[in-house]
Amino acid sequence: MRTISITVFIFFLFFNSTTAIAQGNAFAEPGKKFITGIKGTFSGRVTDAATGAAIAGATVYISDIRSGTASDAAGHFKISNIPQGIHLVEISHIGYSSIVENIDISTDVTKDYALSESIIENNAVVVTGVTGATQLKKVPFAVSVLRREDFFRNTSSNIIESLTKISGVSTLATGPAISKPVIRGLSYNRVLTINDGVRQEGQQWGDEHGIEIDEASVHKIELLKGPASIIYGSDAMAGVVNIITNVPVPVNTIKANLSSNYQTNNHLSTINLNMGGNKNGFNWNLYTSNKAAGDYKNKYDGRVFNSKFTENNIGGYAGYNGKWGFSHLIISNFNLKAGLIEGERDGDGFFIKNLAGGITERANNQDFKTSTPFIPYQHIRHFKIATDNNIKLGKNQLTFNIGYQQNQREEFGNPDNTGERALFFNLKTITYTAQYRLAEMKGWKTSFGINGMQQKNTNKGEEQLIPDYSLFDLGVYAFTQKTIKHITLSGGVRFDNRNVHASALLDGSAIKGNAFKRSFSNFSGSIGMAAQVTDAVNLKFNIARGFRAPSIPEMASNGAHEGTIRYEYGNTRLKSETSLQLDAGIDYNTEHISVGLSAFYNSFDNFIFYRKLQSAMGSDSIVNYNGEDLTAFQFDQTKAALTGLEATVDIHPHPLDWLHILNTFSVVSGQLRNPVEGNTYLPFIPASKLVTEFKGSFNRLTKQVQNFYIKFEVDNTFSKKNVFTAYNTETVTTGYTLLNAGIGTDFVNKKNQTIFSLGFSALNIGDVAYQNHLSRLKYAEENQATGRMGVFNMGRNFSIKLNIPLTVNLNK
Repeated sequence: MRTISITVFIFFLFFNSTTAIAQGNAFAEPGKKFITGIKGTFSGRVTDAATGAAIAGATVYISDIRSGTASDAAGHFKISNIPQGIHLVEISHIGYSSIVENIDISTDVTKDYALSESIIENNAVVVTGVTGATQLKKVPFAVSVLRREDFFRNTSSNIIESLTKISGVSTLATGPAISKPVIRGLSYNRVLTINDGVRQEGQQWGDEHGIEIDEASVHKIELLKGPASIIYGSDAMAGVVNIITNVPVPVNTIKANLSSNYQTNNHLSTINLNMGGNKNGFNWNLYTSNKAAGDYKNKYDGRVFNSKFTENNIGGYAGYNGKWGFSHLIISNFNLKAGLIEGERDGDGFFIKNLAGGITERANNQDFKTSTPFIPYQHIRHFKIATDNNIKLGKNQLTFNIGYQQNQREEFGNPDNTGERALFFNLKTITYTAQYRLAEMKGWKTSFGINGMQQKNTNKGEEQLIPDYSLFDLGVYAFTQKTIKHITLSGGVRFDNRNVHASALLDGSAIKGNAFKRSFSNFSGSIGMAAQVTDAVNLKFNIARGFRAPSIPEMASNGAHEGTIRYEYGNTRLKSETSLQLDAGIDYNTEHISVGLSAFYNSFDNFIFYRKLQSAMGSDSIVNYNGEDLTAFQFDQTKAALTGLEATVDIHPHPLDWLHILNTFSVVSGQLRNPVEGNTYLPFIPASKLVTEFKGSFNRLTKQVQNFYIKFEVDNTFSKKNVFTAYNTETVTTGYTLLNAGIGTDFVNKKNQTIFSLGFSALNIGDVAYQNHLSRLKYAEENQATGRMGVFNMGRNFSIKLNIPLTVNLNK
């Protein structure tokens, strides 16, 4: 009922605003008609600052109105039908530093731009953690940007793995198909994923649950490091991964991209088709992708049985952009079948498969090659439909979206009945967001907002890991930003309330966990400053309070934790996690060197972790589960703190301006304030990492070969010795060095139009056998033949990518 009321309220705002605009008198003085129809054009030319040559394909984009274009072969661009007012425009191209500035559309505007070469993106437009499009240099916290071109030049098995190129970002992986983002040492429900303004809700609390978004649809990813609860509410304690797919193509054009990728290690093959059109403001997009992979291999394990997967996705949107704003309807369907790697081997070290009747058999070459998973495997389907709207109300704006998601995760693990669902989570979520942005006045940009969700989970499998439950939360906030010459101050406050109603946890017909109701309320806030001290130096400082309500597994679990010796009990008395984080950063950018340095300190109250239970006799509490004695644990809370440092140095020496030597370093440390079993280290903190990349970039190698690059990378991951050894939670991990390389280019015709793009890459050239500290496969069963614990990461891998673009001008 509460969700219905909010939905009705938002649509009421939408109806009244559009009606008022149509009638022209909503904000008019008596006897006068409010003018909303003034529209202008923005045109110009984009060139290379060093050579003066035209840059074809440069993106000119206005984020707040979802409108943009690309420069033609001569570098010319033009955007029409821009609503009256001040708009933040971004001019960007791969290999160049973006130009960002405000344009005042009261009449037609014409201006030329010259872009300077750069590898590091330090001047982009971002929309994450703020209430409107903002220049990256003016936000007080750390935000990194990756674009579609970056994903094409990098090789990974899924979209989240691509984010590890960002310092301070790692992944917690369960094979090539499943990866979870880890930001500054925190993951699971402490990292929030946003997709086109909609909070992504799957089963993100689980180890085997990844992000259900098709990488072929991604246009841009903005990654915010640090608490963002003020805008997004619960769970955004470590940061936000904002995935943007809904970007209209230029007016009166149709664009298409056909792309494919093949990787040699696990025979991964992908094919993607993405098409979009825009006719006089009516715009649409349609994409589909298919991905299949066999078992990957490494030097120690050979082929890793059941690391295979298949993925098939489809989605798109349709909408209209007009003088009053825009309204889009977005639909997507994600479908993944992924094997669950158990690492079982026989006495000779060969992987085995489970067959009906309790029989086991060695996996053979044909088993390794097929992309169809064996038992056990999981089937994940994620359907989403949402509206994305921006309505112009005089000089102000109302943005809102409403989304519906259904996440279905099935796990199959019975060889005697392959159709039996051991687990089946059916999660349905309605999300809502509304934000009212006041027009900029004397340097002030202020917004008020409301967002939240209603959620219901139902178990349909043979077993229950978590109970059926329903959840409703609501948050309201105010955020403001003030620019005083070269200093930008920003901050805000927020209040949230979340109500959870969990049913009894069942084991067949027996109750093993009582039903309960809980309510959580919290205040959040932040204040920060960004200062452009000189043309070369930018300083940032931010302090923010974040929070996270306990997850359902933390409150209601009662069972054995797969792959461990633990029997876990939830704790319905848990309080909300709260944190206070201090961020500081400095960026120094000149023609031949760029340096970025960020440091943070994150202090937690009520940090949720698990502790060992004691029996009445004072010894460890033991639970006999299916004939096996397991040590009992329960979720508890304590104080904790994380500290870290991230550094980036990009050297591009004169006269070798084509050469870039990029170094990125990150380190994070987590400490428990109160020792547990004599141990003070937080578990699953990523190892320190130093990556050095030598890259040659040639924007125009010949008339037919443009945007050529060649790179060589040394990826050093240090050993991880400060680990949480209590309860056999984690073990020390040795360091390793990986060598990677890549080469690619765009091939163009006589009109300077791209015919196709081609990219080659080689990962782990030395075929090093290694285990990432955050890989769950590190704790798989011991290989009895070699004595090595767990399963190792992927070995040497070669990749080839092809992208074929097509553009049709509907005016010709």
